[in-house]
This record gives sequence, C-alpha cells and structure tokens, in this order.
Amino acid sequence: MQALVTGGAGFIGSNLADRLLAEGAEVRVFDNLSTGFRDNVPGDAELFEGDIRDEAAVRAAVAGGDVVFHHAAHRAVLQSVENPLSTDLANTHGTLLVLKAAQDAGVRRVVAASSSSVYGGAEQLPTPESAPLIPRSPYAVSKLAGEHYCRVWSELFGLETVVLRYFNVYGPRQRPDSAYAAVIPLFTQALRTGVRPTVHGDGLQSRSFTYVDDVVDANLTAARAPADACSGKAYNIAGSSTYTLLRLLDELGAIFGVNVDPEHTAPRAGDIRHSSADLTAAGRDLGWQPKIDLPEGLRQTVDWFARRAG
Repeated sequence: MQALVTGGAGFIGSNLADRLLAEGAEVRVFDNLSTGFRDNVPGDAELFEGDIRDEAAVRAAVAGGDVVFHHAAHRAVLQSVENPLSTDLANTHGTLLVLKAAQDAGVRRVVAASSSSVYGGAEQLPTPESAPLIPRSPYAVSKLAGEHYCRVWSELFGLETVVLRYFNVYGPRQRPDSAYAAVIPLFTQALRTGVRPTVHGDGLQSRSFTYVDDVVDANLTAARAPADACSGKAYNIAGSSTYTLLRLLDELGAIFGVNVDPEHTAPRAGDIRHSSADLTAAGRDLGWQPKIDLPEGLRQTVDWFARRAG
C-alpha cells in the first residue's frame, strides 16, 4: 500500500505513520511543520513539506497513492474562536483540496479525521452518529463541513471516504508546550514539575478519552473495511469509559503518588459539558473497538514523558 498521511509530523499522524511502516506500507508524510515536528517523521517515510491550503503541494503529495489518511488541520477550539478564518482555510478548504486531488489521482480511499465537537452539547449520552449535529465553535463547524465534503465526494464521484470522529485523543508525542495544548499533557506536565494543574470550570465536565494506539487501529481498519459497509459514513472513535476531569486528575495523581489540588479558573469558550460516544457503528462496520483503558493509557503516556525528559 502507498499511504499518504497529511499532518504526519504531528501527534496522531506520526504515530499512524510509524504503524503503517511497521505493517509494510510505503509512507509519505505531508506537513508544513508549523505544529508538527521533523523529528516525529519516521526515517523510512518520504516527507513532503508543504501547506494543506496549497493546491499544487497537495496534488504532488497525493499523486500515486492508494490511501490518504487526512489529519492536517487546525485542531484547537480556542484558536478557532480567536482566528476563525485561518481555521476554516486549513480545515474546510484543505479537506476539499485533498478530496479533489485524491479523486483526480485515482486514490482508492480517503480516511479523514473529524471530531466529537460536531455534536455540540449532545443531549443523548452515549451519543450515536445519528444524533443532531450542532457545532458550537468555528473549529467544529469546519470539521463538520469537511465531513459533508467527504460524503458528497463518495456519493457524486465514487471516491471511497471514511470519516472518524475522535473523542479526546491522548498519548505519546502529544505536547504540553502549546497555548492550545490538550488537557492530559498539560496535567501530566504540571504533576511532573510540581505545579498545581489548572482546571477550567468545576472539573465535573466529562469526556471519553481515547489512547492514540486505538486511534491508529481505527485508521487501519477504516482503510480496509468493505466500501459497501462504510464509504461515505462517519464513525465515533473513543475510549470505552467516560471520566470527569477531577477523576482524570485522581488517576494521574495515583500514578505520580501525589494528592492533586487543582486551581480552578473560568470555563473556556466553546467547550461542551459532557461528551460520550456510542461505539456500536464502528464495531459493526469497521470491526473496531478500543483496547486500552484510561489508567493503562495514562501510565504509558507518563512513561513517555519521563523518557523524553530523561
């Protein structure tokens, strides 16, 4: 298989590129290295350095490929609130460029990363893919627009597409040193360095946290599943259990052997209160289910931080 991973120098994309190479695929990585890191790109992968908004660069990277795993994006909700135009260009227009390039190049399938944020504050928990889609941030709107483009390209042009709606992915290579960093690397870094972790709101907001290896598995199964079962559809990809932020801190505190005393601040704009995934469809159509529970995933994440620091 000739695979292209857009955003392949980033957190999820680089873990996916590693696995693809381990399974014998030829791998190209496309990344502008604005948030990804050259050191994340596997040595056996071919790096195309370019921007997802650049049509010529995208076409050059896609040419000759069998499957495109599309992960290049502006990912932060808060960033999209502050700068919605750049988020839309990267996420919506970038996805459209990937689909058109894949169609023209004869690519078999595009597996595209989306987000649980497309649901907004869903009333039905756990939330199935059939729930109303009411995005509450420019980021979520851009991901939903990308989902619709994927479905339309499948229906109109016969390009196989599968969309994966990620729920709070975490694990090795997720960085804490960004203004928009996710909660688990921020909490982990705080506890490692003896700093009080910051919790936005009361900490009782809940999430399905998903270990990155399970996300990689989901991408591989989405690339192989029969087209008549999955093409043009979107699937929830999440951990098997839901945790509040305070319980998450308790789990991390147990790993570090400390009692956690977080500092509470105001809730963040665009955040939702509760998020939980119904995984029935992914199990039925893709043959996928999560394997790594949160305590084990946190231990592996903390171990990676320790190796990186040491």
